[in-house]
Amino acid sequence: MNIADEIQKLSDLHRSGALSDAEFETAKAKLLTGPPAPPATPLAPKPSAVSVMSPEAALKQWGLFLHLSLLAGFLVPLGGLVVPIVIWQMKKQEIPGLDEHGCNAVNFIISMFIYGAICIPLCFIFIGFFLLVILGILGVVFPIIAALKANEGVCWKYPMAITFLKPSIT
Repeated sequence: MNIADEIQKLSDLHRSGALSDAEFETAKAKLLTGPPAPPATPLAPKPSAVSVMSPEAALKQWGLFLHLSLLAGFLVPLGGLVVPIVIWQMKKQEIPGLDEHGCNAVNFIISMFIYGAICIPLCFIFIGFFLLVILGILGVVFPIIAALKANEGVCWKYPMAITFLKPSIT
């Protein structure tokens, strides 16, 4: 059917009263302006909302994760030992500066084991129980402080941590 036939059909419907004046004019205008344009081709997909982090932001984020992962030992046995080391080893090549955070965290872990081993024999003279409680409190407080400092972009050295490992200079 061509446009003339379509307009004739609309005119017949209008005369019979099936279409009002406004409906007739609207339908006629649609026919005269041509068929509707095909839908626009989809544009290239928009980039996802997740953007690539700057190196500073990545260091802050992974430093925060690394220090907070020391607390995993309270949920999973040996988690506070394994998780920080895994994060440190997996990300230290990708994120400059994370090596220093990892060394500080591992030095703290080793130091806490040594201090705990010293406190156990001291339990026989009862002072060891008090010292173990203090070590437990420090084992929660220090990683939280280090995580907050890492989130500010500062590499915080744990107090009382013996330096066994030093970050590699690259």
